Amino acid sequence: MSETVDRLLELALDRGAIKYGDFTLASGKKSSYYFDGRLLSLDPEGAHLISQALLPLLQHAGAAAIGGTTLGADPIVTAVALASHLAGGSIPAFIVRKESKDHGMKQNIEGPLVAGSKVAIVDDVCTTGGSLFHAIEAAEAAGCTVVKVVSLLDRNEGGSEEMRKRGYDFSALLSATADGKIEPSTD
Repeated sequence: MSETVDRLLELALDRGAIKYGDFTLASGKKSSYYFDGRLLSLDPEGAHLISQALLPLLQHAGAAAIGGTTLGADPIVTAVALASHLAGGSIPAFIVRKESKDHGMKQNIEGPLVAGSKVAIVDDVCTTGGSLFHAIEAAEAAGCTVVKVVSLLDRNEGGSEEMRKRGYDFSALLSATADGKIEPSTD
């Protein structure tokens, strides 16, 4: 997997998914760098690399489905679902809305999620873990067990630590150092 993640980092730099400057993150925190995971997950090679890196993690955890909060997780879960099918398996995707619909079925989760399933939750970035926790809560409320949580990038700003503290099996493909250098994750 290390070659796949090394190439993913190379691609992130090539595609401009890692930018340096003065940014305000979704969490409200200030940062000297910005990681736009969608520039990777919506890129054909990036989507392929992400799915190839995630599939073994999900299979090892016994995940029967993969989901996350829209919008960061949407292309990731789709790429993994397609790759699982092409590999002869089946890990369907589901998407968690930021807010439940107020019409129709008033669903919070879209996709073929079956109550009682073991699931993986994914997002492009983990800072405070807010989007990941939102998706975890939705999956658990739907009667599922979260067996794996993954982000493309762990900013190491408390989210992954809180995830582990709450007993979730968390991994990241890439990890940020205190000075903002992005490198392959060691977990």
